[in-house]
Amino acid sequence: MAIHFEASELADRRARASAEMARRGLDGMLLFRQESMFYLTGYDTFGYVFFQCLYMGADGTMVLLTRAPDLRQAQHTSVIEDIRIWTDRHGANPAEQLRDILDGQGCRGKRLGVEFEAYGLTARSGRMLEAALDGFCTLEDESNLVSELRLIKSPAEIAYVRRAGELADAAWDAAVRLAKPGAFEGDILAAMQGAVFAGGGDYPGNEFIIGSGNDALLCRYFTGRRHLDAEDQLTLEFAGAYRHYHACLMRTIPVGGASARQRAMHEACRDALTACEESLKPGQPMGAVFDAHARVLDEHGFQEHRMNACGYSLGTTFAPNWMDWPMFYTGNPVTAAPDMVFFLHMILFDSDAGEAMTLGRTVRVTETGCEPLSTASLDLVIG
Repeated sequence: MAIHFEASELADRRARASAEMARRGLDGMLLFRQESMFYLTGYDTFGYVFFQCLYMGADGTMVLLTRAPDLRQAQHTSVIEDIRIWTDRHGANPAEQLRDILDGQGCRGKRLGVEFEAYGLTARSGRMLEAALDGFCTLEDESNLVSELRLIKSPAEIAYVRRAGELADAAWDAAVRLAKPGAFEGDILAAMQGAVFAGGGDYPGNEFIIGSGNDALLCRYFTGRRHLDAEDQLTLEFAGAYRHYHACLMRTIPVGGASARQRAMHEACRDALTACEESLKPGQPMGAVFDAHARVLDEHGFQEHRMNACGYSLGTTFAPNWMDWPMFYTGNPVTAAPDMVFFLHMILFDSDAGEAMTLGRTVRVTETGCEPLSTASLDLVIG
């Protein structure tokens, strides 16, 4: 079986989830987030793009409702024993089959938590779910119950994140070798992703982000490739992924030379990243880390060019993105604790000057502060 954690660790996670359900007065959970299913059972699939639900009772009982293509997938990658299949047909309503399953589990009249914030539970499927369970049981939005448990990583998870960090460094090294005047963006992407695959890694939760020229001021993937000019700029945001655990890096490479403003922007980003890492320690609210980011960039004169968030948690995530809960923004009260993993990114986009600069890396919170999970230098690299 392709399960990447000891059965005892998975059992402990489920026990903690059950205890949290009881604390919140829940009789069970309807899990729609693939991250939750992977975390609790090892179940690994992209079949969540269709209606799929893992019922987990407060007593630890589990029943998975999925489609036929995922039957063997669940058997091969998870510890789930009770797997039910809904049939693809015109007018199929898997939510009604789920209701029958819940009835068989004694859930009529009970209080169930639901992961409403899940990519697999579309608005249409959510309406189907609520209609099928109307009058049957009480539904509560408990989208973050398992996500909160996932925040603090186990030693086994930390080992996977460290490996992801090594793969991110390998991808960065590949990019640095190729990021020269005339280079083709497609070759750079191929080398970066190839380094991750060659190291035994996975596809990341979202596409690697690459943009050059004016597109270096974008921080989302888009289709289309170009060759780098003699004088150019290249922004890269990417992740090493191992067993679905992510470690991200972000950099902007001036190509053919760096302007005085780009050098100043890089200095500001480096100072801000240092301030954030010094602020990120156990007991510190995430909002304070963002405030350190904003204070330093504003002092450098870049207030109008920075973002309103400067990073987020990382862990095991599935498409469409690798961003995990929670995020660094002002006022966020979530406090850091040892073995949380975060991506900190400093982003400056000056649309008037047409210049970009970014600097980011992944860190693990320690007992006293935080440690980088990348060995890549923070120095400005010029292609």
